Formats: sequence, structure tokens, C-alpha cells
Amino acid sequence: MNYFDYLQVFVYLLLLVALTPLIGNYMFKVFDNKPFKAKGIFSWLETSIYKTIGLKPDSQQNWKQYAFALLSFNLLGFLFVFVLQLIQKQLPLNPQQLGNVSWPLAFNTAASFMTNTNWQSYAGETTLSYFTQLIGLTVQNFVSAATGFGVALVLIRGIRNKLNSQLGNFYVDLTRSVIYILLPLSILFSVVLIGQGVIQNLNAYKTVTTIEKNQQVIPQGPAASQIAIKQLGTNGGGFFNTNSAHPYENPTPLSNFLEMLAILLLPASFVYCFGKMIGSVKQGWYIYMTMFILFTVGLVISVYSEYHFSSGVFEGKELRFGTINSLIWENATTAASNGSVNAMHSSLSPLSALVALFNMMLGEIIFGGVGAGLYGMLIFVILTVFIAGLMVGRTPEYLGKKIEAFEVKMAIMGVIAPSFIILVFTAIACMTDAGLSSLSSKGPHGFSEMLYAFTSAGANNGSAFAGLNANTNFYNLMIGIGILVGRFGVIIPVLAIAGSLSEKKLIPVSSGTFRTDNFTFVFLLIAVILIVGALTFFPALSLGPIVEHILMITGKTF
Repeated sequence: MNYFDYLQVFVYLLLLVALTPLIGNYMFKVFDNKPFKAKGIFSWLETSIYKTIGLKPDSQQNWKQYAFALLSFNLLGFLFVFVLQLIQKQLPLNPQQLGNVSWPLAFNTAASFMTNTNWQSYAGETTLSYFTQLIGLTVQNFVSAATGFGVALVLIRGIRNKLNSQLGNFYVDLTRSVIYILLPLSILFSVVLIGQGVIQNLNAYKTVTTIEKNQQVIPQGPAASQIAIKQLGTNGGGFFNTNSAHPYENPTPLSNFLEMLAILLLPASFVYCFGKMIGSVKQGWYIYMTMFILFTVGLVISVYSEYHFSSGVFEGKELRFGTINSLIWENATTAASNGSVNAMHSSLSPLSALVALFNMMLGEIIFGGVGAGLYGMLIFVILTVFIAGLMVGRTPEYLGKKIEAFEVKMAIMGVIAPSFIILVFTAIACMTDAGLSSLSSKGPHGFSEMLYAFTSAGANNGSAFAGLNANTNFYNLMIGIGILVGRFGVIIPVLAIAGSLSEKKLIPVSSGTFRTDNFTFVFLLIAVILIVGALTFFPALSLGPIVEHILMITGKTF
């Protein structure tokens, strides 16, 4: 590792922190309906949508109405993408005449993109038409990210409301998230990516002759528009099979850096927005600090492991931009629920793979997905103040709201749902021929392939370990189910918590109030996060990357 590698890490982290308050303040103005310059440009579109669907922008919903609207909208999105794949051969914008998708794969893909997971059991350039990619997947990239924003906004309103069950309107939150945040940034980012050489066209694939006189098919397509929103919306996935290692998706060092930065940009900024919305920027910064510490420690472990134990091993790494860029991307994409990759995680050292797994197993709370990272972290905040309250013999409180049995039960449900998918579904795969037959490796690395697949599904991440053949009926259906439980098994408890907190009165701060805006709280929060993660997943990790690391340093491989 040289000085330039250190410089890249430093500049990446510095820019992330510097841009956080700028974009976070803009988000605050959008979500709190404050005046801002861009509103004059796009307000006509917002107004037109409300008129079209017959919605009054000041209408309010309680948590159950919000949940029903959210689930109904997402169900329609799932069905639309599912059917679209089944009939894509008969639809336009299919110059390669790609056939219809089988129903198990269509189910998996529809569930994946509807939930902001973007797990892909297929190669995009050989499976999906331009029409399916544009009208199906790209649209879901926008609305699934906006759904995450909406859930987090409901929880924020629940925290700051006083004896009030009104938590906003799902369709208003969805519309504003897309029109004022995701769409403008994606347009701007798409233009920048096109300028760097990312393709954006509707051309048929090109057949060329290589310098070795062989024929090679070069895929084309509207890649830049999907890449912009997949990164900014923490959707992940790839227009092409090799994802952001493909030169048409990620052609230059600048495109690589900007795509890495885009992964964490909105999730990080939303934490600052949270602080502004609850009237305490300091609270937001301390949660931000918690996420930043966890991310940085994970990155340090990955870098140390890769350069100390696998120095000079470049197989599967991003050779154009250097190993350090593979490691920054690996940590960013698994800390956020992004899932895009520019290197094969199966090729990383065992401890680097462990960090990627652990980032996801914690519930995608280290910045996490847009909105999803914050409400996931707030679940752990609730558990932390509950434990702290037990330690000092006081009723737990957070920002003036009592944390009682209902909130704790819902928080635990939000932690258990993805954990159940990760552990139980991996166990099922280990015990069945259908699960074992897809492995490319034996021993602990083969176990890691299965564990990573269901961790990615349960955490709504979408990245793949590589090596596992996931395009089978068994894995398409099991991973698809895991994706749905991992998404809505957390969202519904979070909405219920918001509804409960919203109807509670605010408790004045007293000398006995447990403060949540200092380093003591950051330490306790990190401790709870790591203890819960360690107790839940350490046995599984021991069978995979931990034992593989021990065997590797003794010279044994499978």
C-alpha cells in the first residue's frame, strides 16, 4: 500500500463528510416542505402528479394507513415487473430478440428490484431487454429508494409528534423523494457518467473482430441512466453481468471514484437531515459518528487483511484502478444496501469477506440504504436506551418519548426477521442437494458462498459473493422469499413503532435523563450493535471466513 492509496481513502472520507451537511440540509427543506430553489423548477411535475391521482398534498395518514398504501404500491410494482419479464419477447426495444424470462427468475428479479435489493441471478445483457431494463428495473430503482425515505420520515415524525397519529402521506413522500432528490441528482450524474464514457443508447449489439481474429459480441444499451440511480438510490445491481467492473459501466478512475462516493452520499446526508428534522443537529451527528466509526474500522480491517495476507494476489480485483479501490467499494457497497461491485468478493481474503458479511448482518445500518439505514440504526438506538434504562433503573426515553414494551418488541422483531432468513435459509441450503449442487467451492469457502447469498437477501443488499450458481429454481425462490421478509419484516415493525411514539407526550429533560448526544452513548450504541451481531452470527461466521482464514495461514486450501 503506497501513499497514493492512503490519499484516495482520505479524500473519499473527507468528501463524504464535507458533502453531508450540504445535501442533508437540502433534503431537510424538501421533506419539511421548506422553500428551496429547485422547487420552482419541478413543482409543476409534483402538482401534476397529485392532480392525476386525485391527491391533496396536505392529506395525512396514520401508521396503518401509511403501511397499507406502501404495501399496496409495492405489490403493484412487483406484479408489473414480474409480468413484464414474462412477456418481454412480445414487447418493443428488444433488438437482440431476447426471450421471455422463466417465472422463478422473474419472481426473484421482481422481488429484488421492488425491495431496493437488486440481487441478480442473471446476466443483464443476455436476459433482459432494453424495455424491461428501462420501464421495469430503472423505475423500481427510483420508487424503491423513495419507499425507504418514506419509512424513515414516518419514524422521524413519530419521534417529534405530540399526541398525534398523523404521520404524513406515503404518496406525497414518494413523489417528493423522486422529483426533488433522486431524479435531479440522477440526471446530473448520468450526464457526468456519459462524459466519462459510460454508454447510453438503444443500439443493437455489435459484433467485432478482435486482434486475435476472433468474433466477439459487444453489448450496448441505456446503461448510464440506470447506473446513476442504482448508485445514488443504493439499489446496486448492474446493467451488465460483470457490474461495475465492466468498462461500459465504469470506464475511468473518475467514474470509479464518483460511483463509490454516490453509494454513501444520500444515506450519509439523510442522517444530517434527521438531526435537522428533530431539531437537534447534534443528535444527528452522533448517530453519523457511530456509522462512520463502524465503517472506518471495517475498512481498516479489510485493507490490513488484503495487503498483509493476500499481497500480490490480484485475481478478481479491479486491476485498472488498484486493489484499494476494490476494498473501498467492497466496504461501501456492503455498509450501504447497495450491492454493486467492481471486484469479486469471493476473491477477497477471508477476513475481508468477513467484514463484507458482517456489514450486511448488522442490518445494513452503517449508513445503509437511503432511509433504510437510518431507521435500521434507530432500531438499535431504541434497544440501547432500553438497556441503558435497565442499567440505571429508569424508564427508557429517547428524545422525550418513553420507550416501553411495545417499542422494544417491535425493535426485536425488526432485528430477528433478517437474522432468521440468513441463518435458517443457509441451514436449509446446507442440508439439501439443491442448495449444495450450486457450489463452486468446497469446505468453508463453499459455506461462505451460501451464507453470503442469504445474507445479501435478508439484508436487502444484492451483492454476490461469486462462485455460487444462484440461477436455479431453489435459489431463485428461496432468495426471493428472503428478500421480501428482509424488507417488510423490518418496515412494518418500524411503522408500528412510529405510530406508537407519535401518540405519546413529550417528557421534559431532567437531571436523570439519559443523554443520547455524547460519546458515552456512541460507545454504548456500538457495543449493543456488535454484541447483538456477534451473538447472532459468530457461529455461522466461524464455519465460513474465520475458519478459512485460520486454514489459509496454515497453508491449507480446498
